Amino acid sequence: MHDLAIAFEVPPFRLSGAVYGTLLNHASSLQALGDAVNQPPYKKPPQAPVLYIKPRNTLSIDGAAVIVPAGCEELEVGACLGLVIGRSACRVSPAHALDHLAGFVIVNDVSVPHDNFYRPSVRLKARDGFCPLGPQVTPRAAVENPDALGIRIFIDGSLKASANTSGLIRSVAQLLTDVTEFMTLAPGDVLAMGVAAPAPPVRAGQHVRIQIDGLGSLSNAFRAAV
Repeated sequence: MHDLAIAFEVPPFRLSGAVYGTLLNHASSLQALGDAVNQPPYKKPPQAPVLYIKPRNTLSIDGAAVIVPAGCEELEVGACLGLVIGRSACRVSPAHALDHLAGFVIVNDVSVPHDNFYRPSVRLKARDGFCPLGPQVTPRAAVENPDALGIRIFIDGSLKASANTSGLIRSVAQLLTDVTEFMTLAPGDVLAMGVAAPAPPVRAGQHVRIQIDGLGSLSNAFRAAV
């Protein structure tokens, strides 16, 4: 686990420690489920944001190692755009949603592979170091259109997956509007927009680099548990 005393050059200057992930917000993730999304117990695609928490113990930084737990052959790399809240956001409208952002950050939502897409177990997504963030917060004004950013995942230097935020079901403004309808986001919180499918596998001994247009790259080595 890494200390979160990470200074940024834009408000709120450091993360609060609250990171919220969004499930099934990329069209490819719903497509990957196929007809299973229409089967019991849910019987239809989600009608509202499906959120989960990446708690403080998961948070890590650019350059830090991610530990592959004993007994796990591989993990999943979940590359996505993170929204860093700059001022309190409660019941915001789409027209003013982006005014509440400090900026954007790359998120690697690491997971143990699993089949339950609606209620993933905490032990599969909340291991120590399972949420690298970085390499810095890019100010909101520096990103012209957050809904049209290319995302690329490289493993050991080879391109393994690519996606675009244009494939998100809820745009940045719409997700902020929908989430803040029922909960307040505070300065320093991070809301991850959602991971495209398929999330590429990574094993101990490999190196992952995630690029998002205009945000730089987030790099982490994956190491076996000692």
